[in-house]
Amino acid sequence: MSEIVNGRGSGIVLLCRAGFEGDCAAEIQDKTAELGVYGYCQTQPEQAYVTYHCQHEEAEHIARKLTLKDLVFAREMFALLGPVKVAGIEDRASEVIKVLKPHQETFGLAGELRVGTPDTNEANQLSKFCRKFSVPLRQALRKEELLSNKPLAKRPVLHVLFVNAAHALVGYSYSYNQTVHNGGIVRLRMPKEAPSRSTLKLDEAFQVFVPENEHEKRVHSGMKAVDLGAAPGGWTYQLVRRGMMVQAVDNGPMAESLMETGQVKHIQEDGFKFRPKRKNITWLVCDMVEKPARVGELMTSWLLEGDCEEAIFNLKLPMRQRYAAVKGYLDQIKEQLQTEGTKPFEIQAKHLYHDREEITVHLRWLPRS
Repeated sequence: MSEIVNGRGSGIVLLCRAGFEGDCAAEIQDKTAELGVYGYCQTQPEQAYVTYHCQHEEAEHIARKLTLKDLVFAREMFALLGPVKVAGIEDRASEVIKVLKPHQETFGLAGELRVGTPDTNEANQLSKFCRKFSVPLRQALRKEELLSNKPLAKRPVLHVLFVNAAHALVGYSYSYNQTVHNGGIVRLRMPKEAPSRSTLKLDEAFQVFVPENEHEKRVHSGMKAVDLGAAPGGWTYQLVRRGMMVQAVDNGPMAESLMETGQVKHIQEDGFKFRPKRKNITWLVCDMVEKPARVGELMTSWLLEGDCEEAIFNLKLPMRQRYAAVKGYLDQIKEQLQTEGTKPFEIQAKHLYHDREEITVHLRWLPRS
């Protein structure tokens, strides 16, 4: 049995990519300190989650006030109510209810149940069991009036995270501070026509950074876009399939299938030197393998000079102290936009499911109210 499961029964559980537990822990420590909360983290290498221990009242405060979309390395988070041992127990649902029932006043009537595992090969083997267990657990929770009889979007979410076959962590989150994707994972199929697997990163980014109810307005056919470092066209593919007209900037060759669409103009030029002749570009995207500070500065300059309205780009991560480095990159961008810009802006950054040793950043000017 892991040290985590034996830990204190209150705090925050954060799911992340395996191998990035230290970065996720450093981020939650930093963000909770800003809220005036001081707890401690427990984690183990490659387990794909972090447990931040604090008092129950503090965990409730974090669950409400620490915005998930402002966290870079956490895919999903929930307030921990306690561990559950399920090995050898026939009625596992009753064990989950024992943890939840004393805290019903905290979350009231939940609108959704999520049963899952951390994103590791070992834990993912339990996915079939989780799907099967969800049925009797959902029925038992409804009988105890812990879970609504039908999905309620604005009610809290109950979480049962099986860290192994014998133990689970039980808690809750608020729907307004939660991802719509179970585990924070956007699972996508690789399109046969796409020239590279990097295409999945931009597809996921559009889904994560642009709310579904804003897609029709912000990501639609007829828009003008620029892809810096485009070859062979993985990211250009996502712009084309959304009906955009694309200037693909790269000295390397583009996939013929994209050029045949008539939506792509291949510009053989250095991505750091290129600027559009007309200021009618809505989307700028960039997946160049370059120093992250240099890429961040380039993207910021495009916004400041009015060359685009929104940008999505990748920043490569160093081998060590990744959270500290990311914080530095983002602070540099924010400072420049605040100092030189004249409009309110939004910046989001996430270590997406399809990212590896990079994070994906979204920048845009906000419309004036």
